[in-house]
Amino acid sequence: MDRRTVLVTGSNGGIGRTITEKFAENGYHIVAHSRRNTEEIDGFLTNLQKKYGINTYKVIFDVTDSCAMKSEIKRIRKEKVEIDTLVNCAGVAGGNLLAITPMKEIRQIFDVNLFAYMELAQLLIKPMIRKKRGSIVNIASFEGINLYPGNSAYGVSKAAVIAWTKVLAKEVGDFGIRVNAVAPGFVDTEMARHTGEQERNRMLENSAFKRLAEPGEIADAVYFLASDNASFITGEVMRVDGGMI
Repeated sequence: MDRRTVLVTGSNGGIGRTITEKFAENGYHIVAHSRRNTEEIDGFLTNLQKKYGINTYKVIFDVTDSCAMKSEIKRIRKEKVEIDTLVNCAGVAGGNLLAITPMKEIRQIFDVNLFAYMELAQLLIKPMIRKKRGSIVNIASFEGINLYPGNSAYGVSKAAVIAWTKVLAKEVGDFGIRVNAVAPGFVDTEMARHTGEQERNRMLENSAFKRLAEPGEIADAVYFLASDNASFITGEVMRVDGGMI
């Protein structure tokens, strides 16, 4: 099989970084997205090149900045980089009870967690249609399935990601493009470490395993859905949440 190229948004984050390395380990060329251009992202990509013998590229933009996103995708195309796999991973948590959550905050969460996913897919999907091959994996959340009070922002944005994943899968299936989502539970990342003790304990108590997921466990699911091993799977949401209730 010819080598494929994956774009992972949020490649510098805990889950995104692990997903990026998982694809590199399996021979994919990498287009890593970061909001800022840092020495850390450069070092990470250099290490992937040396370790796995792949090509790496980077795109730098705030996912809510349409102009910057379009400019970077246009630039990478000029370098003859053909992206056939997209992992929408960049995200933001937040929100509270609707009555006390400013609409500005809710809109910002939807901009990052939903509209950025849709816009980037829109930019990349036409070349996939021409090639009649492609795979998109969106990072949703168990909180988009198990909705509870105080989740009018984050949870509902992730529920919308799940709904959109199913719609897009129907739209592009005829072109050989698959669209799926992974819904992680509570993952051992920097974001989880900043979660309040009460909320953390509630999450752990609701998990059948009574522990956090490792980022690698999420990456394994994402890679499976993107790969040819899932060639007849589309429009699906894979829960990787340790049996959250």
